[in-house]
Amino acid sequence: MKKILLLLVALISTYGFSQSINNYKYVIIPLKYEFMKSENQYRLATLSKFNLNKAGFEAYYENEHLAVTTEKCDLLSFEVIKEKSFLTTKLHAIFKDCYGKVVYQSETGVSKEKDYQLAYSEALNKAFVSIEGLNYKYAGSVKEIKKTVTPIKEQSNTVVVKEVATVLEKVNPSTVVAPKVSVQSSSALYAQPIANGYQLVDSTPKVVMKVYKTSNESNFIAEKDGTNGVLVLKDKQWFFEYYKDGTLYSEKIEVKF
Repeated sequence: MKKILLLLVALISTYGFSQSINNYKYVIIPLKYEFMKSENQYRLATLSKFNLNKAGFEAYYENEHLAVTTEKCDLLSFEVIKEKSFLTTKLHAIFKDCYGKVVYQSETGVSKEKDYQLAYSEALNKAFVSIEGLNYKYAGSVKEIKKTVTPIKEQSNTVVVKEVATVLEKVNPSTVVAPKVSVQSSSALYAQPIANGYQLVDSTPKVVMKVYKTSNESNFIAEKDGTNGVLVLKDKQWFFEYYKDGTLYSEKIEVKF
């Protein structure tokens, strides 16, 4: 009987959180959490916005100057908290209202990765599992929001330009008639902004490939599993094209930018 009562209390608590958080449409993300040394360190601000939008919220960085046709108390602030731990990285996320009251706190995400970039990303993604479990859906009245954006800083990435430039020249869409091999991807990838381009992640989310901007919006320099090539747009579909042992391969990639 006691176990049943505890279960009912937990369910009611979760339901209450879900109901209250559904009354908020907009979430504001700081560029620097308390445990970070610099803005968007380890791309946690970028990852937070990506996951919040994926969960159904309208998320904005704090440096996106909002012209909001609503009151401050219609906004939620988002924070990531680092918990004390030994040999592991533990993070949880909280949503606060305008009075600083915690509206919802996620479960703790844990990572045993030694690399900081991987550890923080994995822990935060695991924390978002409980947020996605809320099945958030805005229940209030629709209010318009406008913004102007001041781009946040992204950590730099190194591109092997010489090798990729050779591939780009070989895989110019205007000269390639048809690849010898065509492979279709099995699931959609989601684009997360990085310096000079995007990292494409799956639903895990795991970084599957990285693409870098060129002067042509339909062409990206691409890197996947140590293979350099290009991501090109043809007939409204994206293809990762590269050479291996003198053979041109073309892999269909479903990307959601």
